[in-house]
Amino acid sequence: QVQLVESGGGLVQPGGSLRLTCTASGSVDTIYIMAWYRQAPGKQRELVARLTSGGTTYYTDSVKGRFTISRDNANNTVNLQLNSLKPEDTAVYYCSAVLSTVGGATASNYWGKGTLVTVSS
Repeated sequence: QVQLVESGGGLVQPGGSLRLTCTASGSVDTIYIMAWYRQAPGKQRELVARLTSGGTTYYTDSVKGRFTISRDNANNTVNLQLNSLKPEDTAVYYCSAVLSTVGGATASNYWGKGTLVTVSS
């Protein structure tokens, strides 16, 4: 089995910064895609950033120039650096990964349980 665990959320003032980390553990073989989504209360989940194993990145327009997605050297973790935070960034941030498992023949999508980011003065 595979687990994704997010960390780094918390309360920050507008204009501040946070760094979120997602770690994949368990029977992980190869990670192909890692991404961050967010969901505010009463709103739909949205994709905010995505990083492929080949280094291709995607950012939703509202976070371009402020957020940065990156991987560690082992490629089993993904980070999201959140700078110049705005109140509208307040949401639960979820990590998602497309990966294969040890002994498996198919890559599947996995989700973490989320970490809360609150931007407020």
